[in-house]
Amino acid sequence: MADSEPTAHHLTVPPGLTRDEFDELIPSITQFHAYSVGPGKCSSLLAKCIDAPQDVVWSIVRRFDKPQTYKHFIRSCAVEEGSRMAVGCTREVNVISGLPADTSTERLDVLDDERRVTGFSIIGGEHRLRNYRSLTSVHGFNRDGRIWTVVLESYVVDVPEGNTVEDTRLFADTVVKLNLQKLASVAEEMAREDHGNRS
Repeated sequence: MADSEPTAHHLTVPPGLTRDEFDELIPSITQFHAYSVGPGKCSSLLAKCIDAPQDVVWSIVRRFDKPQTYKHFIRSCAVEEGSRMAVGCTREVNVISGLPADTSTERLDVLDDERRVTGFSIIGGEHRLRNYRSLTSVHGFNRDGRIWTVVLESYVVDVPEGNTVEDTRLFADTVVKLNLQKLASVAEEMAREDHGNRS
């Protein structure tokens, strides 16, 4: 695309990460969270530290058929009956009222259990996020007896006519941040229950 530029997410530490964590994640950011952004598009990378093992976090994030487990604004989600959770499958999402959206048709682009990476594109529906593509990666840390997980989520999206890049990024960032906060609370609760069942 003419005038498109690569994102520079690997150059700035996202809020919520230490420099140490960020340095360890730079190879993954460069590999998974890089986009080519042309005029009329914007991109962002957000991070969340979660006090739970990465297996627990990944078990939630990988469920393309159950985004409402941690995504605040989803009222319901339906996938085609009998369809396998594989790249190319789609989901129909109904959004709660009060948002500038009603429905969203989303396609699974990546589901890599080995590297714990998943991503989707919005391909239809009634909403503001045109040509939205998102990728989420889950990274485990274990230091000095402490186990935690960093979740990275990035996206690229069109800037709607009449909106600025800043407006669009603020709106999308807010949604992603709220989802990551809920993911943290759900995963930490699951980890506590799991630990309680084993002790």
